[in-house]
Amino acid sequence: MPGPEQPARPDGRPERTAKGPPGKNTGDADDTGACENSDTGRRPSGPALAQGAHMTQPGPGVMPGLEPPTAPGPDGPAGSERPAALRPQLEVFLARHEEELVAFRRDLHMHPELGYDEHRTTARIAERLRMAGLEPRILPKGTGLFCDLGPGDGPTVALRADIDALPLQDEKEHAPYRSTVPGVAHACGHDVHTTMVLGAGLFLAQQAEAGLLPGRVRLLFQPAEETPGGALDVMAAGGIAGVDRAFALHCDPRIEVGELGLRSGPITAACDKVYVKVTGPGGHTARPHLTADLVYALAKIVTELPAALSRRVDPRSSLSLVWGRVSAGSVANAIPDDGVAEGTVRCLDDEAWHRAPEMMKALLQSVAAAYDVEASLEYVRGVPPTVNEAASVQMFRDAAAQVLDEEGVVPTPQSLGGEDFGWYLESIPGALARLGVRTPGSPGEYDLHRGDFDVDERCIPVGVRVLAATALTALWDGARPADPETVEGATLS
Repeated sequence: MPGPEQPARPDGRPERTAKGPPGKNTGDADDTGACENSDTGRRPSGPALAQGAHMTQPGPGVMPGLEPPTAPGPDGPAGSERPAALRPQLEVFLARHEEELVAFRRDLHMHPELGYDEHRTTARIAERLRMAGLEPRILPKGTGLFCDLGPGDGPTVALRADIDALPLQDEKEHAPYRSTVPGVAHACGHDVHTTMVLGAGLFLAQQAEAGLLPGRVRLLFQPAEETPGGALDVMAAGGIAGVDRAFALHCDPRIEVGELGLRSGPITAACDKVYVKVTGPGGHTARPHLTADLVYALAKIVTELPAALSRRVDPRSSLSLVWGRVSAGSVANAIPDDGVAEGTVRCLDDEAWHRAPEMMKALLQSVAAAYDVEASLEYVRGVPPTVNEAASVQMFRDAAAQVLDEEGVVPTPQSLGGEDFGWYLESIPGALARLGVRTPGSPGEYDLHRGDFDVDERCIPVGVRVLAATALTALWDGARPADPETVEGATLS
């Protein structure tokens, strides 16, 4: 159980202690238990403009998005002093529920399910929410759900988790919670994401019951993030209807437990697939002038398209085309009559992402015509870039200041990996943060989407603290300033 409330600082926040392990280690838990920035010259457009998601340029020598945290003033963002008793309340909650949450995560880890097959996972989440007196709504396809808590007459904030696993073999041979499903594993931390949102939801449900929420919190448990497509299913089912902001955490094995990685602007990239087919009259390699020399033409397409694309957009968009498979012909002395190239397009800018298919189609036709071949393009949309709104990132920072230690917030770089949370941020403002899951001082390199991926489970209570505090901070900031009773009722005590 936590000790007595810490003495308040002049700004009303508790004094923070020296950095230490973020919570107790519950490794012996039962495996089967229940559970506006300055402008860079590029004008955002469409959804990015609507959410104020400008790329930042804080000054010489500072990369956009990596600016240091801005400390809130003594009166807080809304202009009136906030109580500072959230951290002790969270410690009381976690003292009662941390072992249960760790056991819940281990249960999910032992029973991973691929996208749109998360029936057991969905049932386990719904069961625990109903135990807390909540009413989850299962998505139409039968996997994934969302659940509201708190009054509906104020702002609404969404906390999102993804629940699907990966088609990988779990290689953690000595872990008691190793996957029991051959060829399927939670190698991206979605079991952790689910558990943290569940834990934050259970805590916030208690706050709602006590009348301490000035608005509504919506818990989104999304299927099929890896497929991808689950975010679109949530949206089609009304999952973000009426939501003012959305927040999510993603495990990051490069960051230590107890740290939160933040960045304004693009944090992950769009990721699309492209399939190019080239056809033309084949022939003998001794007489290429009598054919279209299809292999040579395909080679030109493979080399010239990425270079041409990079000159058609602002280089700060980081639009890149990289080929993963090129195939043509079967023997050395015959020019084939068809060939293919497959690759991915990645981009950090929403506007450039929307323009990419038409740009690529035009460039492809231009190169193909020069070599007298026919070329077709199949462009498969994946996910948009995840563009963090600066105000939402600040809410993460303000929340972390209440529940983490002094060094808890760290800058995090952009990634060209895809994350379908970006679909939500096309419609509403919000932010994705990276949660440290690496044991402090541990040797070696770790990454996601590996069969040996695992987390230091002390990250779970850290994530619960951050998500709960962020939801409360966003609701508090979103309350109507002219309504003193609403603001007064939105206390964090």
